[in-house]
Amino acid sequence: MTRSRNLSVALAVAWRSIHNAFTNPALLLPSLIFPLFFFTAFAGGLSRVSSVPGFDFPSGYTAFQFVFVLIQSSAFGGVFVGFAVARDFELGFGRRLLLAAPRREAIVAGYVGAALVRALFTMAVITVVALLAGMNVGGDGIDLFGLYGLAVLVNVAAALWAVGMALRVRTIQGGPAMQVPVFLTLFLAPVYVPLGLLSGWIHAVASVNPATAVLNAGRDLIAGEPAQIAIAVAIAIGLIGAFAVWAQRSLRKAEAAGGQPN
Repeated sequence: MTRSRNLSVALAVAWRSIHNAFTNPALLLPSLIFPLFFFTAFAGGLSRVSSVPGFDFPSGYTAFQFVFVLIQSSAFGGVFVGFAVARDFELGFGRRLLLAAPRREAIVAGYVGAALVRALFTMAVITVVALLAGMNVGGDGIDLFGLYGLAVLVNVAAALWAVGMALRVRTIQGGPAMQVPVFLTLFLAPVYVPLGLLSGWIHAVASVNPATAVLNAGRDLIAGEPAQIAIAVAIAIGLIGAFAVWAQRSLRKAEAAGGQPN
């Protein structure tokens, strides 16, 4: 009975968040517009970067940037669900959830499930746009499965981070705290050119940035030359584990505060 009720709570939370997102353009459009804008600006406006000496990505610049935009949209699909959590607690719905769930982890699971659905939708749209733009894909079905699987792992990690932060602040004013760390992590990786073409402090930062390994693995996969997938998957799983603990501890803080906003 308890398991059934926990599952019902998780599904109810996921369905409510998904329904709100897909029926409210103000919630859905930003998650589509931002990645499409970046893809158009980077893959189109910066396409001449592919002629820079040392840039030898076999699938071309469109595919090179597509991987970044795919990972970025996946990560921000997780971040945006944190806004939904904060909004729910600010409006008082979160307090009712805390009372309804025998195991409060079901609440987190529901929000993470909603983040995954939103990210899959955005990734599908971006993929169609990229293919219509003439993107070259060198990888086979297994490689592409690995690429999208990696994006899913990134989405789960980002969702757990954002949900954890939202549970701590329980107000939409905490949005920058959810978004800025993810934004900086992604943009301090090799976004426009491979790591080897970076120099100075940005090269030093990108060399130790976990997002770099994820992007490199994704680009290897779309080019059909997988080489760093194990490292990237290990990093993503490690982040999921760390942020799962973070979200659980944040849930305890929300319970102690009675679900009241900070």
